[in-house]
Amino acid sequence: MRLTKHAHACVQVEHDGKRIVIDPGGFTPDTPMLLEAADVVLVTHAHGDHVSLDALASAMSAREHLTVYGPESVAASLRDEFGDRVHTVEAGDELEIAGLTVSVHGSLHAAVLPGVPRVPNVGYLLGGQVYHPGDSLDPPGVEVDTLLVPISGPWMKLAEVVEFVAAVNPQRAIAIHEALLSRIGLELAGRLLGEGGACPVPVEQFTPGEEFWPSR
Repeated sequence: MRLTKHAHACVQVEHDGKRIVIDPGGFTPDTPMLLEAADVVLVTHAHGDHVSLDALASAMSAREHLTVYGPESVAASLRDEFGDRVHTVEAGDELEIAGLTVSVHGSLHAAVLPGVPRVPNVGYLLGGQVYHPGDSLDPPGVEVDTLLVPISGPWMKLAEVVEFVAAVNPQRAIAIHEALLSRIGLELAGRLLGEGGACPVPVEQFTPGEEFWPSR
């Protein structure tokens, strides 16, 4: 299983000759290019920085085998046009995708602001190893080898990142959801969350386009 970090929350997973793209949203400039090569798209929730519905619909129209998995709030926007190529998922589901077992966890986005309703949000554990939480800091309650960790957003602070990593206790932690941070912010997050910082497992930062592998 080879993974490629893309801007913000988007990660591409390659396995068994197939490409799975997770959360190709509007903050990821190469979303259209990634969708042109994708076999499967996994979406954690309906926010525009995690899914570009127009780009996704365009790619599905152009590529008849492209399939999408996501919560009902995402699937409902695509089902009328693309039918059984769109799959609704919820916590407890277990899927077989590109030769990988993909289990679904969680239910709600982290609280954003007082009075703002929490939207549906699922996380995906791929191959029993790599967990993408979307915009939730709720531990999945299963063993995780490589945790993809949101490090910025209007709904979070870095202390919550430390608590999340400690609760999940992965072998490895990789930063995602960083688009709102400036260069200075990324450097600060690197010092506070990285090697020698406050996290029990240092959070590694990759630039868009860099590849990585689960630790085992």
